[in-house]
Amino acid sequence: MRTGRRKLWIAAAVLGLLVVLVAGCAFLPNIAITLPTLPTASTAPTASTAPVAPTGDAATALATLPVKGRAPKTGYARTQFGPAWADTDRNGCDQRNDVLARDLTKTTLKGGRCVVLTGTLKDPYTGHTISFVRGQGTSEAVQIDHVVALSDAWQTGAQQLDAAVRQRLATDPLNLLAVDGPTNQSKSDGDAATWLPPNKSFRCSYVARQVAVKAKYHLWVIPAERDAVARVLAGCPGQALPADSGIPGAG
Repeated sequence: MRTGRRKLWIAAAVLGLLVVLVAGCAFLPNIAITLPTLPTASTAPTASTAPVAPTGDAATALATLPVKGRAPKTGYARTQFGPAWADTDRNGCDQRNDVLARDLTKTTLKGGRCVVLTGTLKDPYTGHTISFVRGQGTSEAVQIDHVVALSDAWQTGAQQLDAAVRQRLATDPLNLLAVDGPTNQSKSDGDAATWLPPNKSFRCSYVARQVAVKAKYHLWVIPAERDAVARVLAGCPGQALPADSGIPGAG
């Protein structure tokens, strides 16, 4: 008998507690909870916010570049700049073929896409017209030059960039030109103090492109290089910088 009454008392106590809790909740104030906003695609960096090359005239941009001595070449290797001709702009074609398609005329493409089989180059370095035919012993007639040579870039700040930025530097169309093969070989890794295109009418455009690349990737110029670029630009006041490629530079 006592056991039955005890169970009734326990049940009544539990029921009473539930009534109190439910009644109390009705009088609790509304509490607004603000959750943190999660990143969305709209907040990711876009082409408009990514680091780009400067605009304006080359002489003004040259004046903004740091002037320092050349750093040691220690540690330099082509592999420090990623796979050769990586598809940095992600259009499905490697950068070598992208540049050939951009700079050559009368091109034919393998399967109608990407691989340039033939074309004609008006070489900016010599002023000569070169027929390009893809194949062993013929492809070398037209080569893709790094306007700012990668070895020079390494010794003027690129070794301080991370690997992804160095790869963009090596494959940025801003830093690439299709040119006469032997002339490109004669340039090697020279800067403007040691090498300029034989075609004097292209020198202003050439050094302006070097300035744009160095500014975009936060590289410096050595004193002799700065002076050589300034001498060229003195002969073409107001020389404009080339349009940027849209590939992000160094942040």
